[in-house]
Amino acid sequence: MSKVTWKPGTFLYPIPAVMVSCGTMEKSNIITVAWTGIINTNPAMVYISVRPTRYSYNLIKEQGEFVINLTTKDLVRATDWCGVKTGAKVDKFKEMKLHKEKANFVKCPMIKESPVSVECKVKEIKELGSHTMFIAEVLAINSDEKYIDEKGAFDISKCNLISYANGGYYSMGKKLGKFGFSVKKKK
Repeated sequence: MSKVTWKPGTFLYPIPAVMVSCGTMEKSNIITVAWTGIINTNPAMVYISVRPTRYSYNLIKEQGEFVINLTTKDLVRATDWCGVKTGAKVDKFKEMKLHKEKANFVKCPMIKESPVSVECKVKEIKELGSHTMFIAEVLAINSDEKYIDEKGAFDISKCNLISYANGGYYSMGKKLGKFGFSVKKKK
């Protein structure tokens, strides 16, 4: 078997498909982002990359904060729609029947239907070319109680998170192992 070689591109899949809420409770927007991830543990830091032509770009740049809302199988239509439509012309919360929830540390609303909402404060902005990266510190993580197990941990298997790969949305699969399982001694 041999591998096929393509020109350089964005082929590091799967990646999370998230809805980023920005603005204020009164004037808010949602942008769907797949260019996102964790970049540091202490302090907890994440990033999102947004095209400067997007309506949310200036809201995030001027306000310096946003909320990353994880998306689920039940939210896949809203996730796609919020990535296709512009907030300059439509109220995405209203059109997708999503509900705003007050955040604890930022002025941006959280999306109530999201199983997890991550409140973020921008620390650095990097213009990279087609996208601008907003590097942010995580101020708080808010999880719906129904996704917390009896030990107080987030149970990812309960919420049907989705990912994005090569133009498509996919359901997350079942758990295959736990960190360190490959070296754990058998009883």
